[in-house]
Amino acid sequence: MAYDKAHTEEIIGSLEKIYPDPETELIFETPHQMLVATILSAQATDKRVNLVTEDLFKKYRSVEDFAKADWAELDSDIGSINFHRNKAKNIIGASREIMERYGGKVPSSMEELITLPGVARKTANVVLFEAFHKNEGIAVDTHVIRLSGRLGMTVETDPKKIEADLMAETPQKDWGKLSDLLILHGRRVCTARKPRCAECILNKICPSAFKF
Repeated sequence: MAYDKAHTEEIIGSLEKIYPDPETELIFETPHQMLVATILSAQATDKRVNLVTEDLFKKYRSVEDFAKADWAELDSDIGSINFHRNKAKNIIGASREIMERYGGKVPSSMEELITLPGVARKTANVVLFEAFHKNEGIAVDTHVIRLSGRLGMTVETDPKKIEADLMAETPQKDWGKLSDLLILHGRRVCTARKPRCAECILNKICPSAFKF
C-alpha cells in the first residue's frame, strides 16, 4: 500500500491533544513486573491484571521468587486471569531463563526477549517500550488492529503485516507512543461495538466515521 505519513502524523498529533502523556495502564515497578503483567494481559483486561498483580507482586518480590514458584500455587494466585494455567507455566519458565541466562535481569533486546517462554513479538514490544523506553517495533493488540483499520492506516488484518505498515508510515521515535495512543482511544472512544464518532477528535479525517 501507499503509506500516508501525513495522515498518520495528523492522527498522532490529534490524539496527543487528549492523551498528552500516553502510557500503559498496567501497574509495574520493574522490567520483570512489566514482563509478568504483559504476559498476564493477553486476553485479559488491564484492570483485571492490576487487581491480580497488586497482591502477586507483594508475594513474589523478585525474578528469583517467580523462578522458584510452585506451578500449582502460582496458577491459583492468578486463577481469575484467562488462560491462567499456561500463563503460570510461562511466567515461571521465563523467570528461570532470566535467572540462568541473563543473571536475573530482563534482557533489553527483541532478539533475546522473544526466546523467553510466553514472549512473542507483541509482548516484547510492550516490555521494550514501557520498561526500557526502546522503540524496536509497534505492539499490535486488538485495539491497534481495530483502529488502524478504521482510520485507514492499513488494509491488512494480520498483526505482523499491520505492524510493518504502521512502522513504515510512523517515525521510529513514535512507534511506542502510537500503540499507547491507539489503545487508549480504542478503550475510551473508538470502542469495538459502538464507537462514539460524534465526540471523536478524529472524525473529520477518519474514513470510517459515522458508519456504525
